[in-house]
Amino acid sequence: MPTIFDVAKRAGVSIATVSRVLTQPEVVAPATRRKVMAAVERLGYAPNASAKNLRVRSTRRLIATVPDISRPVYSLILVGIEDAANRLGYSVLLGDTHHDPGKEERYASMLKERQADGFIFIGFKLSDGVAAIVRGYRDQPAPVVNVMGFKPQLGIPSVQIDNAAAASDAMGHLYRMGHRRIGVVTGLASGRDPLLPGPSPGYVSSERLRGALARAKKERAARDLRVVHGDYSVESGVVCADRLLSEPEPPTAIFCFNDEMAMGVLHTARRRKLRVPDNLSVIGIDDIHHARFWDPPLTTVSMPMREMGEHAVRVVLGMLQNGDRPAERVILPHTLIVRASTAPPGRW
Repeated sequence: MPTIFDVAKRAGVSIATVSRVLTQPEVVAPATRRKVMAAVERLGYAPNASAKNLRVRSTRRLIATVPDISRPVYSLILVGIEDAANRLGYSVLLGDTHHDPGKEERYASMLKERQADGFIFIGFKLSDGVAAIVRGYRDQPAPVVNVMGFKPQLGIPSVQIDNAAAASDAMGHLYRMGHRRIGVVTGLASGRDPLLPGPSPGYVSSERLRGALARAKKERAARDLRVVHGDYSVESGVVCADRLLSEPEPPTAIFCFNDEMAMGVLHTARRRKLRVPDNLSVIGIDDIHHARFWDPPLTTVSMPMREMGEHAVRVVLGMLQNGDRPAERVILPHTLIVRASTAPPGRW
């Protein structure tokens, strides 16, 4: 079936112009109207009534879902979503799904029922129900955007950082300080190698592990790398640090795939009477608000979490108002923040 994008391409005009010709022809120049209608007739295009109604009957409401609102990184993204939406005259309905696909699907169904204009989900995968709703949009991009690191499917855009590059930068900082034996704590609690064929258990962790491994190989230190799998919780950081620090030749530095697991590592180091960074360097990713106040303050890779939320709102409203088809991935910059938890390797 031809779409509005096909009509616009054939007529050599924007999608918005095609929409105006079909809904408000009096505001379009006669020559442009003739070009558009000729393309419509040649292609046999028929407007999708339900998609048109979604554009016309705006609720001025966006839905945002989060898998666990208690995690600091998610709450900061939500602040950005709320601020940007309010500035642009939209309200936000928040849903905490607790990793339940059914809850996410019930919130997403509000798009189909015209109770909301757009849907922003924070997480790492697309549930079957949301995918079905996305496939129901034919003449315009589905107003669905991901934040944090979703592997693109069905043309849904995602706002994220370059996770592989962020991990490489963290590892590079440790190597420049002279560390060779480095422990890596991932978020891949399943333990399956994410680089093997098949569905990935975690897109963000897979990308970060790819970046960490690539940097270790570049530094000719891959043999000294030790990888253990956490689940992004503080508790898993405690357990993983115990495993790494119990090895015959323990690492002199540990890189965690988020700040909360790094907090668990700091706890384990303190319990084992190890001084950070004299005996052990620790680095994370996120730069959650209280990371700078830990003892010692945490070296980390900062994600622009608030800006990620704000950008997601701009992307989804661009799709709603202008028919924009954004890029699959919108990459925002990350920053290495060096604090007191990392130093050149000391003595055990």
